[in-house]
Order: sequence, then structure tokens, then C-alpha cells
Amino acid sequence: MTVQPEGTPCWADAMFTDLEGAKVFYGEVLGWTFGESSSEYGNYTQAYVDGKAVAAIVPPMPGQPIESIKSAWCLYLASPDAAATAEKIRGNGGEVLMGPMQVGEFGSMVIAKDPGGVVFGVWQAGTHEGFEVQGVPGAYTWAEVVTREPGRADAFFPAVFPYTVKRMDVEEVDYKVFEIGGAPVLGRMKAGPDDLSPEAPNYVSVYFAVEDCDATVAKITLHGGQLYFGPMDSPFGRFAAVGDPGGAAFGVIALGTTVGDMPGMVAE
Repeated sequence: MTVQPEGTPCWADAMFTDLEGAKVFYGEVLGWTFGESSSEYGNYTQAYVDGKAVAAIVPPMPGQPIESIKSAWCLYLASPDAAATAEKIRGNGGEVLMGPMQVGEFGSMVIAKDPGGVVFGVWQAGTHEGFEVQGVPGAYTWAEVVTREPGRADAFFPAVFPYTVKRMDVEEVDYKVFEIGGAPVLGRMKAGPDDLSPEAPNYVSVYFAVEDCDATVAKITLHGGQLYFGPMDSPFGRFAAVGDPGGAAFGVIALGTTVGDMPGMVAE
């Protein structure tokens, strides 16, 4: 596996107060199995699909007030130098919340916010290079910045990472795609008044691939999760916005179930 180019989504993890409950939920919904918790690193626990690492879950840090914890998926973007990326984040109006921090031999991490409050991670790979598989059922396949402040995201992310930007040529949708070397790696969607509740933060929506979107949504609600939007057909696949019992939002998409023509993209 090759280390991903700078700015490419390379890993995702989430914190849960009920780690065992999260294992049951994601095991049932996405077919994940779990490795041994690493006590040296706060019981960080990797999730696998067919033996390949796809994500991780972690309990709160000791002493962290339970009421302060809001479960959320964090997407990590690859960097050859986490410290230099942290400086770019600060220099372009973002905020570094944690790090740069060395995580043993695995790599170095940063947790940050864009100027609109979107939380994301930065990962400088060591022995842990990131996703071992993508785009198969149960694995990461796409992510998009969902924000009420698209102008801030549009200025920030291409200044920090080497993105070129294209706009989706659809009048009723404000959607842009950040590309690296001509390949799309991350979306940016303007959140309308019905897309986010007033108390919900701007965030990165992480999508996991599934065989059957409707069947997966049924499993999600059966096991205590929430359906926020969909399922809906698209040229990219049938998808839905959902949440787990801990409140962490994510997306599921059946890549093989496509409807309609691909929209045109216009260079910015």
C-alpha cells in the first residue's frame, strides 16, 4: 500500500462512551470485526472488513467528563509533514485543537477546525498508512464537508492542501469537488436550512459503501440508529444520511445502484 498524496482522505475514527455498543452496532450494520484494543493508546480499536483495516473506534480519555463527549466521525487527510500542515491551518484562519502529536511508530496526528467550525484530522503516516481497502461494502468510499459557510471552506481547504476545485453544474445544488491530480477526493456541500438542525455543527460526512442501501437503513433503525435523509437515488449510488445510537452521523451508499446521468463539472 502506498502512502496517499497530500490532502487525500486516508483514515477515519470516532470516540464512543459505549465502545462495546458501538462494536455491536457497526458489526451488525457494516459487517465490521474488531481487533484487540491497544491499551497503550487509550484502547484504540481498529475495525476490519475481510481482515483489512477500514476505521477505528476509541473510548473517552480517562477523566474526560462523559457529558462533554459528542460522538462524531473524524476524517483524516494525508500530510507529508503534520507540523507544517498545522501551521498552514493556523495561517489560513483555522484552529488546531490537538497536536501535532506523535503516535508511537504509527505516525503523527493533528485535529483541527476550518474557519466555519468543521472538525477534521491530519495524518502523517508512519507504519500506519491508513485505509487498507476502500469502496467495498463496509469500507470508506467518500466524504464531503457539509457547511452553512461554504465560502469559508472553499477558501480554506485549497489553501491548506494542494486541491484544485470544480463546481457541480447543477443550478439547485451548491456542491464543489476538491481534486488532486485530476481525481476527486473530497466534496463540499452547502447545508440548507433543512439539512442541519440549528444546534448541529458544520461537519464532514463520511460515507461507507454498502451492498443495499435500503436494507442497511433498516438495520440501522433496528439497532437504535437514526435516519436523517433518504434513501435517495443518484448517479453516484443510492444513499442515505444516518446516525448511530451514540449520535455520530455518517452516510451509506450502494455504489452499484446508480440512477441518472453524471452531472457536469466546471473548473473554478
